[in-house]
Amino acid sequence: MENRFRNILVANRGEIALRVIRAAKELGIRTTAVYSEADIDSMHVQLADDAICIGPGPSAESYLKVDAIMAAAEIANVDAIHPGYGFLSENPRFAEICESCDVKFIGPSAEVIRTMGDKNEARATAVKHGVPVTPGSDGIVETEEEAYEIAEKIGYPVMIKASAGGGGRGMRPALNKASLGSAFHTARREAMACFNSDEVYIEKLVENPHHIEFQIVADSHGNAIELGERDCSMQRRNQKIIEETPSPLLSEDLRTRMAEASVKLTKSIGYENCGTIEYLVDDQENFFFMEMNTRIQVEHPITEEVRGCDLIKEQIRVAAGEPLSEHVLHSEPRGHAIECRINAEDPYNDFSPSPGKIELYYASGGRGVRVDTHVYSGYEVPPYYDSMIAKLIVYGARRDIAIARMKRALSEFLVQGIKTTTPFQAEIIDHAAFKNGKYSIRWVEDYLASKSDPPKPEAMEVPED
Repeated sequence: MENRFRNILVANRGEIALRVIRAAKELGIRTTAVYSEADIDSMHVQLADDAICIGPGPSAESYLKVDAIMAAAEIANVDAIHPGYGFLSENPRFAEICESCDVKFIGPSAEVIRTMGDKNEARATAVKHGVPVTPGSDGIVETEEEAYEIAEKIGYPVMIKASAGGGGRGMRPALNKASLGSAFHTARREAMACFNSDEVYIEKLVENPHHIEFQIVADSHGNAIELGERDCSMQRRNQKIIEETPSPLLSEDLRTRMAEASVKLTKSIGYENCGTIEYLVDDQENFFFMEMNTRIQVEHPITEEVRGCDLIKEQIRVAAGEPLSEHVLHSEPRGHAIECRINAEDPYNDFSPSPGKIELYYASGGRGVRVDTHVYSGYEVPPYYDSMIAKLIVYGARRDIAIARMKRALSEFLVQGIKTTTPFQAEIIDHAAFKNGKYSIRWVEDYLASKSDPPKPEAMEVPED
C-alpha cells in the first residue's frame, strides 16, 4: 500500500479486536490494543504489539470513553483507529474527533455516519434515491394522538422505531389500536434509556418478514460494489443467532433488484469503506429498506468465505486511500457459508447470561470450518459485555453440504464451565424448517413458544462433498 499505516489502534475488544489485529499483521502494520481491567487476559491483548489499559470493566468507563481511547492513541503514536463493531463504531462524534487529531478513522465519514445512523433520516435518504421503504410516517412522531392518526392511515399492524436505534432496541410492534398507546410510550422510554433520544417514527409492520442484508464496499477511486446478501432471519428478540449466504429465499431476479438498489444508495451518499444495507423481504418478493450499518458486521466472515476475500484488509486499504483489491472488485460467489454466533447463555433457561470461567475449551476443526474467537481454556468471561464468545463458520460447495458440516462442527464444539447456545443452534440446524429454508424472523419465537421439551434430532443424510 502506497499510503500504508504504521500503527493502528483497535478501539474494541474480543473476537473483532483479534480479527483486526490479525489482518493488520498480514499487511505488515503494527497494532495497539486497548483493554478494560476485566479484559487483561483477553487474547487480543496478548497478540497486539502494544496494549494500553483504558479503565474499569463497565464499557461506559472504558470502551465507550472517547478521551481515554484518544489518550491511548496519542501515547502509542498511532495514525489510524479501527472501531470494529458496536461501542463507538457508528458514533459520528468519535469519527470527527479522530480526524481533528489527525488520526484516520477506519470507516466512512462522520457526515455519512450521522445521516445513516439517524433511522428517520436514513429512511428519507432511501426514498430520495428510489429505494423501496415500507409505508410510514414522514418524520418523527411527537405525540400519541399523532401516532394514532398515522397508524389508522397506513393500517395495522405497525412498528414504532427509535430514530437513533439499533440492535433491536427502541422497537415495539402494535397489532391494533388497543396496543398502540402502550407500545408508543414504551418505545420512547427505551429509546431515551439506550440512545439518549426519545424520537421515534412509525412504519407498517411487514408480517412474516425475512431479514436480508447486502454487503457493500466502496473506495475513494469511484469503485462501489456489492458482495452479495446474507440471510439474517434466524433471530431471537431481534438478535441474530444464525446467518447464511446466499439466502435460500431470494430468486435471481429479486437478488439482482436488491443488489442494484444497494449499489445505487451506496454511490448516492458518497459512501467509502465497508457497510451493509438491510432490508425486510416479504413472501411476495417485495423488499423494503430498513437501515444501513456504517461499519463491519459481526457476520462478515460468511461473505469472506464465499467471495474469497478479507473485508478487514479492504477496510484498511480503503482508509489508506488505496483502491479496492482487484480480486475483490471482480469476485464471484462460490458455494455456501453458514455462521452460528456462540453466546455465553443458557438456552434452556430463557437464554440467561452465563459469565464465568471456561474450564475447558475445544474448537471445532476440519475441512471448511473456521472459528473466530478470543477465548481459551481458563479464560474468564466477564459479565459486562455482549455474551458472544465465538463465531463458528462453515463453508461448503452446496447448502446441504454446509448444513451437514455445521451439524458436525457444533457437535465438536466443546465448552465446559459455562453454558453456551450450541445445543439450541444444533436443534435449529437439524430442523426441517431450516433445512428447507422455510423460516422468517418470527420462526425462533414461534418455535420456542410451541415446544415444551427439546426435540430429538432428526436423522439427516450426509451429502457427498
